[in-house]
Amino acid sequence: MSNAKSLEELEQKQDFIRRHIGPSPAQVSDMLSALEVSSVQELIDQTVPASIRLEQPLTVGQSRTEVETLSYLKSVASKNKVFKSYIGQGYHPTNVPHVILRNVLENPGWYTAYTPYQPEIAQGRLESLLNFQTMTLDLTGLDLASASLLDESTAAAEAMGLAKRVSKAKKANAFFIADDVHTQTIDVVTTRAEQFGFEIIVGKAEDAVNHDIFGALFQYPTTSGEVVDITDLIAGVQSKKAIACVAADIMSLLLLKAPGKLGADVVLGSAQRFGVPMGYGGPHAAFFATRDAYKRSLPGRIIGVSKDRLGNDALRMAMQTREQHIRRDKANSNICTAQVLLANMAAFYAVYHGPQGLKTIAQRIHRFADILASGLKAKGIALKHSTWFDTLTVVSDSKDDVIARAIAKGVNFATNLEGEYSISVSETTTRADITELFDIILGEGHGLSVDAIAADVEANGSESIPASLVRDDEVLTHPNFNSYHSETDILRYIKRLESKDLSLNHSMISLGSCTMKLNATAEMIPITWPEFANLHPFCPLDQAEGYQIMINELHDWLVNITGYDAVSLQPNSGAQGEYAGLIAIRKYHESRGDAHRNVCLIPSSAHGTNPASAQMASMKIVVVNCDKNGNVDMADLKAKAEEVSENLSCIMITYPSTHGVYEETIREICDIIHEHGGQVYMDGANMNAQVGVTSPGFIGSDVSHLNLHKTFCIPHGGGGPGVGPIGVKSHLAPFMPNHSVINVPGTNIGNGAVSAAPYGSAAILPISWAYITMMGSEGLKQATEMAIVNANYLTHELSKHFPILYRGRNNRVAHECIVDLRPLKELSGITEMDVAKRLQDYGFHSPTMSFPVAGTLMIEPTESESKGEIDRFIEAMVSIKGEIEKVISGEWSIENNPLVFAPHTQGDVLGNEWDRAYDRFYAAFPVPAVAKNKFWPTVTRIDDVYGDRNLVCSCPAVETYRD
Repeated sequence: MSNAKSLEELEQKQDFIRRHIGPSPAQVSDMLSALEVSSVQELIDQTVPASIRLEQPLTVGQSRTEVETLSYLKSVASKNKVFKSYIGQGYHPTNVPHVILRNVLENPGWYTAYTPYQPEIAQGRLESLLNFQTMTLDLTGLDLASASLLDESTAAAEAMGLAKRVSKAKKANAFFIADDVHTQTIDVVTTRAEQFGFEIIVGKAEDAVNHDIFGALFQYPTTSGEVVDITDLIAGVQSKKAIACVAADIMSLLLLKAPGKLGADVVLGSAQRFGVPMGYGGPHAAFFATRDAYKRSLPGRIIGVSKDRLGNDALRMAMQTREQHIRRDKANSNICTAQVLLANMAAFYAVYHGPQGLKTIAQRIHRFADILASGLKAKGIALKHSTWFDTLTVVSDSKDDVIARAIAKGVNFATNLEGEYSISVSETTTRADITELFDIILGEGHGLSVDAIAADVEANGSESIPASLVRDDEVLTHPNFNSYHSETDILRYIKRLESKDLSLNHSMISLGSCTMKLNATAEMIPITWPEFANLHPFCPLDQAEGYQIMINELHDWLVNITGYDAVSLQPNSGAQGEYAGLIAIRKYHESRGDAHRNVCLIPSSAHGTNPASAQMASMKIVVVNCDKNGNVDMADLKAKAEEVSENLSCIMITYPSTHGVYEETIREICDIIHEHGGQVYMDGANMNAQVGVTSPGFIGSDVSHLNLHKTFCIPHGGGGPGVGPIGVKSHLAPFMPNHSVINVPGTNIGNGAVSAAPYGSAAILPISWAYITMMGSEGLKQATEMAIVNANYLTHELSKHFPILYRGRNNRVAHECIVDLRPLKELSGITEMDVAKRLQDYGFHSPTMSFPVAGTLMIEPTESESKGEIDRFIEAMVSIKGEIEKVISGEWSIENNPLVFAPHTQGDVLGNEWDRAYDRFYAAFPVPAVAKNKFWPTVTRIDDVYGDRNLVCSCPAVETYRD
């Protein structure tokens, strides 16, 4: 009986593993048979070099059930103390509308979609992002906005980079930051400037004009709450041919004059308080706007309005689309991740409330600040400023007593400055809260009545916003912001947009190197728990005990999985992780007196973010060739390592290689770099082929970033959020990011931050924590093994019809393969783009197109897809091959075939005219399987050239909607 019970318990423990891994045992057997191997282990032996296979299993623990995992994590979360937060400083409590919470944040239709590189099947989130851009333009008063950046502080760092690129003060090398900018922003911008070799000057805002600068950054309102007319400061900066940047509070812009109207060249900030939880620091979408003249220097993504083949308006990513892969070390930025899911939430928040609703919220916040200020002043409390929007800074010689009373009542104030504390009221503040604040500051029995003070404020009016800064223009006039204010209307609008987008709840998304795998529901549940969602990132550490437990456990597991000695969870994207890792390498060399080591070797096959990140760390890039098999050319590597030996800083290499194979020489590569005094940076993009089988630390590298939004199941969210922590060997650990507000243990105090919050996008770390917990040591290894099985099966079947560009040992691939379409293109004229668009008619997102080799598709099925879904994808590819052969044979002309007209919309197929060489039904339903689950693209092929020549990055004119 005990044995039976133990077996039952073991099966329960492994229940999640079998649900995460797509193929059933029978399907695994069938795939192994096709591959002519007797077991998974035999395939692994044939695929992964024995010299790098782990000698010991992982030690992250046994798999836990979903119930056990959530129960334990709830007990951990309960150790967090969710105080009322008045800390402000860029993070505010907010009310997330439940219709947005349930139907966007908690909806896999929104959170499992990929970056909209295939815009015909991404029109829903593209429209939402266009709403976000339009909202940004209206509120900032500028010409051009991006589709979001990672957070306010990194957006400020990007603004500095833009300022340097476009400023006409070419000889200047200093960037000025007003000392009343948020502390974390000064920290992040200073870190970025250090890598670029810029000088940072921090001082009184009015002193900016006294320095030789290429740009300046002001906060509006300031971090201590003051509302200042910065028109003259901006003009003074511009008189020096420098660029004036303004970090603005998004909610205040409903009441304050737009910074663009004050003359600002760049306006940025966080959209967090538009319906996104604080989440202990993130993820949150930053907004970024600038002048049209600087559009070619704008970092990140821009959504633009173009036309499809039939002349309909259609949306796409404009200009900056994958610029890292196109321009590499010449890219404006290494950032290839936006915060799409969070930008969409903020955009829907604005759509739901509309301009009047948002203004009402802002007015209420400001009125409560006025009431609080009026009551305090009536009792003789000194306020630092005479103007404010939502934040009051109190000058007090009894600060410690006040803070003690606040803590006792479960309330947090900002306490950064000696003899001062700040109180930021928010959307969630109530009249009862104002009474409680009076009790805390004045002591009970103060005799103040909120109603009486409110009536007095109402009667006498408010002067806390200077008359010259009161907003007097209309905002958000577009119909999208004035049509969906009932829950029924917004629900249908959200659903309508969702229905335009293909996501993982439709079909496999087989993007090579992007690992679109299952994001299990049980993993997603904790992110909306109040204990995780409602903590301010700068709350006292004893209030975040649950977060610290979870973060420390995740840290230790990632150390075990990677073979490194320490991990920093601060970087909030893979590109940020690359950047943080390179900074650690640079600081390490400097600590040894080797500051001259600044050369980074990068194989020609590397991800485009690698050279872009190296450029941001001010490294000189030397490209290493690849041989005909796609591996690093060892002779070229040895020659170039020898040539730059004295100045070699590092190599950036991906493993398995970007070509999808386990290179046999990886340990030798590490040894060569180390022999010449360099460090090995191993890109973590392909960790899904390492976990439990090998590890970067075991192989011999010194630092890697991990894409938690790939290997460790944080969903892509339509193009973000991401998390890119770095793992390092012990000698690099002291040089990982720290934080000026909350010290990160284990790093040097002097280290700067790379992200606004000390633990980056902390709110989504429970997703990866839960994945590792429920998979356990055994499940994590099985996931890697099954990713290899699925990829090799897919490769085996497709190789019967297409050439496979690269293979490793025993003719095997790692977790992905590259299908070479160039021979077919040469014979037929059909391009890889035509194949990608035709796949949409079959209900599939295209694999990674033309990377790392032009004219190819890089395909990664992941471990989460069943053999049935993989076979359906294979059937689609084989069917498309047949269509190309009809073009080659002359049955269809190159101008008239289903590939060049793809994708086919309902309107296209049902139109009055049909002069095609193929049947309407075949256009839409090329194989029987499509009819069972038809996904209709909502626009036909989009004209990229038209979109770039006619750049429109806000919602189309009202007339378009009337038509």
